[in-house]
Amino acid sequence: MTAEQHNRKNLIAREDCALVIIDVQEKLVPAVSDKEKVVENVLRLIKFANIMKLPIVVTEQEKLGNTIPEANKELEYAHRINKIHFNCFFNDDFSDCINRLGKNTLILAGLEAHICVAQTAIFALPRFNVHIISDAASSRARENHAVSMERMRQCGAVVSSTEMFMYELLQKAGTDEFKAVLPLVK
Repeated sequence: MTAEQHNRKNLIAREDCALVIIDVQEKLVPAVSDKEKVVENVLRLIKFANIMKLPIVVTEQEKLGNTIPEANKELEYAHRINKIHFNCFFNDDFSDCINRLGKNTLILAGLEAHICVAQTAIFALPRFNVHIISDAASSRARENHAVSMERMRQCGAVVSSTEMFMYELLQKAGTDEFKAVLPLVK
């Protein structure tokens, strides 16, 4: 493998990724650990995706309410999927949506890390490159979050952070997009 091929495999290509926000819902958010930080980072990811014109897919687990209002107002162009399965891919609407997008890299964030996020990520491998945004995912218990990050990593997912993802896609300073994103990273 050449250095260029190696970098293409390990670095996220903007034109080849979609952001998936899993179950950041009114009845679930209050129960998770570090909820303020997680909500802040989910909002940053959504705003960033809108600036970068990345496709966004949002799921909502039945009976857990709507996506939190502060995120909902930023999701005008998002693909919305209602589901009952923990693994998002077990929902035909989700699978069809992801297939229509034609992206090879999925950026996952949301709740709960050890249930819906983990099952979706593990199932997506090896068909997709999967990046988990660890500081934009949570569980009710911190231990479950930690175990889920390790398990997803062991299965082949890349565990990253909100800012790491944002700067990786930006690639350089001084552009109009960089200037638009700057308030999100300050």
